[in-house]
Amino acid sequence: MSKGLPKRSEDYSLWYNELVKKADLAENSPVRGCMVIKPYGYSIWEKMQAQLDKMFKETGHTNAYFPLFIPKSFLSKEASHVEGFAKECAVVTHYRLKNAEDGSGIIVDPDAKLEEELIVRPTSETVIWSTYKNWIQSYRDLPLLVNQWANVVRWEMRTRLFLRTTEFLWQEGHTAHATSKEAMDETVRMMNVYAQFAEEYMAVPVVKGKKTENERFAGADETFCIEAMMQDGKALQAGTSHFLGQNFAKAFDVKFAIKEGGLDYVWGTSWGVSTRLMGALIMAHSDDNGLVLPPKLAPIQVVIVPIYRGEAELEAISVKVNEIVADLRKAGISVKYDNRDTHKPGWKFAEYELKGVPVRIGIGPRDLENGTVEIARRDNLTKETFALDSQPIAEKIIALLDDIQEGIFKKAMDFRASVTTEVNTWEEFQEVLENKGGFISAHWDGTSETEEKIKELTKATIRCIPLDRKEENGTCVLTGKPSSGRVYFAKAY
Repeated sequence: MSKGLPKRSEDYSLWYNELVKKADLAENSPVRGCMVIKPYGYSIWEKMQAQLDKMFKETGHTNAYFPLFIPKSFLSKEASHVEGFAKECAVVTHYRLKNAEDGSGIIVDPDAKLEEELIVRPTSETVIWSTYKNWIQSYRDLPLLVNQWANVVRWEMRTRLFLRTTEFLWQEGHTAHATSKEAMDETVRMMNVYAQFAEEYMAVPVVKGKKTENERFAGADETFCIEAMMQDGKALQAGTSHFLGQNFAKAFDVKFAIKEGGLDYVWGTSWGVSTRLMGALIMAHSDDNGLVLPPKLAPIQVVIVPIYRGEAELEAISVKVNEIVADLRKAGISVKYDNRDTHKPGWKFAEYELKGVPVRIGIGPRDLENGTVEIARRDNLTKETFALDSQPIAEKIIALLDDIQEGIFKKAMDFRASVTTEVNTWEEFQEVLENKGGFISAHWDGTSETEEKIKELTKATIRCIPLDRKEENGTCVLTGKPSSGRVYFAKAY
């Protein structure tokens, strides 16, 4: 098959868009800004979802589901929250359609106006905290650790598949606690869960940090995040975890009887990741030949392609392949035997390379005679001849998949290190941003005014205040005012 992909070095944005479509991950829908996630793309998301869900449940969380529609009055109860989301909200004003009297088609029935408009959820804090008021009366009801898998709508004018769409899939955790410390511990814990998932499963190294006040989630007292670096030198926010303080509890009057007597407002958190992780996965690892998927998230970890002439050769090869398939599946490896007679082996090789299948096994009549197979790696495009009697093939493939997973992560880590630059002057800052990109570690005077000015001048934002930064005296890269530590700047998605 002809991949027809642009080169990343020539047009990274076009390369990304074409890869998403040609690898059968997603496509644009008839509704502007929304996407159709195709079966292969959704199967990757399902792998992500399953692993994250397991990690959530291991940390004591349970799943629930809350309404898609939120009364407009709910959103207005928390002032900074409504201000943060007001421009992105889709609003339902009527509840019925009817045929036009002139026969011109269907129209909104003007007599079916809702008494109160409904907001299609951009996030669920308001509707969930209104529910928590009924669920929480005493310290015995806490902590409340709830997660929701859902879709949300945030009206976007400039969209890109997976990275920024009007409707997207995500999970949102919403927890309630008796003390500030418990809520803060939960906020940090979930950021660490996201970081572990990103690094151990997505093979994407991340920087853990706090957002500045300007970048903080609307309605939160503190926002923690994980920031990833893409191959074009732009950062991508891969997950956020918010310490809500008592803001939403006060807005919805959620109080509890404390153990020592008396009442207090509940302390809250919220945290989420979305299908944006699909964009991160694609952009962090893939190359000019197509997707490069980490084995832990690949829907198909191994594909076996027979090379034959005629039915007799295919039947003989299939006997051996079926043994191999059984051994691999018994070892927990996902494997596909592609014995379609509608496409030639070379076409199949190109297809699975494009789709990022980590390991490809080729087997033909000569391999049957010699007791061998050809094993090809997607990550570095190398091949080797493997003697089937040298060791159990499942053992070989497990080791290979582990090596690929580790290799992909190391490559991404090495790349991030190569594009992380410490600067001390405004001239250095501009030169690195323009000619190199990546993370820029620089001093900042801590003011919103300076942060906004740098963004206005360069389009670079403070991605985070790294949690592991060294406290050191310095001078702000723009203003020359005193600074107590470095932050990470970058252009970002």
